[in-house]
Amino acid sequence: MSVSDRTGVRGILAPVARLDRWLYVVFLVVLATCVLRYLERHGLGPDGVLVLVGAGLLAVAYSLRPLLPARAWWPALWVVTVVVLWALLTLAAPSFAWCAAPLAFAVLQVLPFRAAVWVVVLMTAVVTAAELRLADGFDPTVVVGPIGIAVVAVVVYRALQRESSARQRLLDELTDAQADLLSAQHRAGALAERNRLSREIHDSIGQRLASITLLLAATEQDWERRPGLAHDHVRVAATTARDGLDEVRRVVHDLPPVELADDTADALPLALRQLVDEIRPPLEARLHVHGEPAPVPADVAGALLRSARGALANVIEHSGARHVAVSLTFQPDEVRLDVRDDGSGFEPDELRTPADRGRGIAGIRDRAEGLGGRASVESAPGEGTTVSIALPTDVPR
Repeated sequence: MSVSDRTGVRGILAPVARLDRWLYVVFLVVLATCVLRYLERHGLGPDGVLVLVGAGLLAVAYSLRPLLPARAWWPALWVVTVVVLWALLTLAAPSFAWCAAPLAFAVLQVLPFRAAVWVVVLMTAVVTAAELRLADGFDPTVVVGPIGIAVVAVVVYRALQRESSARQRLLDELTDAQADLLSAQHRAGALAERNRLSREIHDSIGQRLASITLLLAATEQDWERRPGLAHDHVRVAATTARDGLDEVRRVVHDLPPVELADDTADALPLALRQLVDEIRPPLEARLHVHGEPAPVPADVAGALLRSARGALANVIEHSGARHVAVSLTFQPDEVRLDVRDDGSGFEPDELRTPADRGRGIAGIRDRAEGLGGRASVESAPGEGTTVSIALPTDVPR
């Protein structure tokens, strides 16, 4: 519940909290001045006592405004009380008409605009009637002056109230827009993180899972005839599974692959060499390194290694290739990785379908673009496939 709701204040000037105190001080000062002027002119006779009592009651009634409870009829009762007391004083002593200005502003704080306008009109009529009593004959300025001042005051403050309301609506809309933006950013961040995890897990363990599948298939074939070799296959498969589990943990925590813990110039070629050596027959894999090896930023090296794993997993799973060549080329401003196989190939348009291979290639592209690089795929049915990734080496660390 707002302050206005608790106090019964709901007019167009209700939000102006500091105005409340100034109106109270100004009203009491003007009221006291009017009382002193009346007593100076007329003395403390029977009429003076009545005026003094009426002024005291008006001061007390006006002071009760901050205590108005949150009921619809209390503000109206307060306005009726203070306006009637003021009107009686003004008709008895026209100098009390000066209290109309702060009292009118207080009414604009308490009552809704339409009701406040009618009260101000009534007060203007009282001021005009009191001034006409003192005038010698009919003075049009006594009529037009108070009416003009009242109209200007009400219209100006109505315009200020509308502008304030419009500004508040804009602030509310801005707040809602900021909340929507934060929510959208949160959803986008969650989606990006989900895509990252999906991409990295696919490319990190896809090749290892493919190798484990081939090793277990070879184990099944050699189990009876060559048990020693079959046991070797099982050992290698278990080691590969443990490495894959460790890599999944590193992906979840957004860490570079363990093979790249050393950030020397030979770290990436050695990691790719280890990756190629894990390839098992019937697929033959070779690694070629071109150019002078140089240290590569950790995120770039990790992206290339995981992209190589994803591409090799696609070769093992889908291509039916007999040979695959992995080429790493160091250039002055970028590092290029090419994975070429002699498999069955495919139509590049197939990447638009939700096939597993399409998702793997899409992940490689997303990873490259995220680091300011590029990735491309060249393939045709029966002519093998080449996946190329080029990443800049000046990515901020």
